Amino acid sequence: MTQKTKPVRLCFEGATTDGRQVQREWLTEIANNYDSALFGARINMEHWNYAWMPLFGDVESVYTEEIQDGPLAGKLALYGVLSPTDELIEMNQRRQKVYTSVEINPSFADTGSAYLIGLAVTDNPASLGNGMLQFSTQYGVTALSTRKQATHNVFTAAEETAIEFTEADIPVDTHTPLNRPSLLTRVKGLFSREHQHGAFDDIHKAVEYCASQLTETESQVTTLTQRLTEMETLTQAHDRLKREFDALKTLLATQEYQPQRPVTRGNGMSSAEHLTDC
Repeated sequence: MTQKTKPVRLCFEGATTDGRQVQREWLTEIANNYDSALFGARINMEHWNYAWMPLFGDVESVYTEEIQDGPLAGKLALYGVLSPTDELIEMNQRRQKVYTSVEINPSFADTGSAYLIGLAVTDNPASLGNGMLQFSTQYGVTALSTRKQATHNVFTAAEETAIEFTEADIPVDTHTPLNRPSLLTRVKGLFSREHQHGAFDDIHKAVEYCASQLTETESQVTTLTQRLTEMETLTQAHDRLKREFDALKTLLATQEYQPQRPVTRGNGMSSAEHLTDC
């Protein structure tokens, strides 16, 4: 059964990671226009949208509501119902990837209205919020530009998201051997480790891990290549011996068969005229 969350706050009007502001009307337009059947926003990690990166679910529906209390009182917030994968549920249970940041296209397709096109999960709000905003301001170009699906899109500052599921029983993957996690599980673990220092540290460690795995594989391939070379040498030696043996058999088969040894008188002459008549 597909798991769905209770409504969670995804973002609110205000700052984005590139210095722009999430406009109140954007959120209103998103709430009015969002249709997962038309274009569904998928849940990714750290706004990475490479084909080889796993996705972690979908945004089923959204709506807006003003925040009633606290320092954000009066601001319009965007709420959504999520359909997460088992992997995201498992990470959330371990208190990992608990912050969300949405990707908004201010002028989607031919509508001219704002639309929600992606939702990222992250461990550290600084990786998508104030820390990245300071980095972007310092260098004049947003550090997240390469992750956007369109250059004019905006990423909201990361919002801590308390995810509660409508289903009481959460499925747990029991197929992975206990004594050795799968490669996919170990790579995911690098992206979901607690107390990490931001998304780029995780990616760096993931690349290092993949490199170590490739080094190990290269060593195994080298060993197999050496063994194949040795096997080829033995095969060639066997073929040579077989050819020599077959040649010897052929030679022996052509020799005249003599059941008795020829008589000889010792000087190499064996004709009957030299025999003594006793």
